[in-house]
Amino acid sequence: MRLSKLFLPVMKETPADAQIVSHRLMLRSGMIRQSAAGIYNWLPLGLKVLRNVERIVREEQDRAGAQEILMPTVQQAELWKQSGRYDAYGPEMLRMMDRHEREMLFGPTHEEQVTDIFRNCVKSYKDLPKNLYQIQWKFRDEIRPRFGVMRGREFLMKDNYSFDLDEEAARRSYNRMFVAYLRTFARLGVRAIPMRADTGPIGGELSHEFIVLAPTGESAVFYDHDFNSLDIPADDTDYDGDLQPIVDNWTSRYAATEEMHEPTANGVPEGHKLITGRGIEVGHIFYFGTKYSEPMNAIVQGADGEKIPVHMGSYGIGVSRLVGAIIEASHDDNGIIWPENVAPWHVGLINLRSMMPIVRRPAMIFMKSWAGPVWMCFMTIHPNAPVPNLPKWIWWGCLGS
Repeated sequence: MRLSKLFLPVMKETPADAQIVSHRLMLRSGMIRQSAAGIYNWLPLGLKVLRNVERIVREEQDRAGAQEILMPTVQQAELWKQSGRYDAYGPEMLRMMDRHEREMLFGPTHEEQVTDIFRNCVKSYKDLPKNLYQIQWKFRDEIRPRFGVMRGREFLMKDNYSFDLDEEAARRSYNRMFVAYLRTFARLGVRAIPMRADTGPIGGELSHEFIVLAPTGESAVFYDHDFNSLDIPADDTDYDGDLQPIVDNWTSRYAATEEMHEPTANGVPEGHKLITGRGIEVGHIFYFGTKYSEPMNAIVQGADGEKIPVHMGSYGIGVSRLVGAIIEASHDDNGIIWPENVAPWHVGLINLRSMMPIVRRPAMIFMKSWAGPVWMCFMTIHPNAPVPNLPKWIWWGCLGS
């Protein structure tokens, strides 16, 4: 791709409401443009990064045995009334009426929708376990959207849901996702620490949130310094094997957000140092047993013929939020420093003598022969460069090259 041909509406000035680094850099580099409060257009540069994040998330879900589906963004309110969450969810839910006066909503999450799919399709214990995921847009009407894609109203999310016969099997599914998340965030080039979390409006008995460490993170975190040296599960990790030792290794050390932190807690072994930092939540996993299956009648027939409500878990990753989190965790004074796996392009080829055929022709040949994604620029500067006389290599630093 020649940079001069790329649709890249960079900004010379940073909008006053862009308060954090990722919001400023994403706007200035032409990755996104605001459409409405908390709602953004993803432009070519930003979409390339978003798709790279999505690809890695998908690969690790597939590796862990989850199966991809796609559910509608608009859901029937009746499903949420069956679970008891329709009135409890609050004004964050966007509600609407169709032309037949049926109550509908724009899904902030999909527990009810996927439970409806399951109960209509799975009837026997022999069909368990199942783990279904999607990567889909969500909408939550935040009262005060801010920080760009970090806290928007519309966002891209990977959410998946496990269905098991009993608690023991459900915890195995939980462990698979726990390990898959460790691998996902490592491949994205960020260090994420799992921390015990409040189950919130989703509910349940067990929950961990995954926090990316970043100096400009939205909340304070406290964690054992050993987290900095823990090994990430390898490529050949057996997801059908016993993953509990891996989970225990990561959860036996102290880690808590500011809301959950107990200064007098004795979870830090003697001689271990507790580090205070800042972090950004990018993932959250829940085991909630039969919270949804019982009221929504998601049952299977057991080996003895008895009807059994399935045990469920849900697992979310903020895909669009991760783009902002990666920038918050990986930037310098010159701009974004993309981890290799999410970089929009891997090579920037600068032709310093673009008007000389003896230089221009080899540059074109190199660009066409390179197997990976390449930036190509024959101009002294891009016509929309934020600083008119800024050298190309400095400007590219702002974009993450």
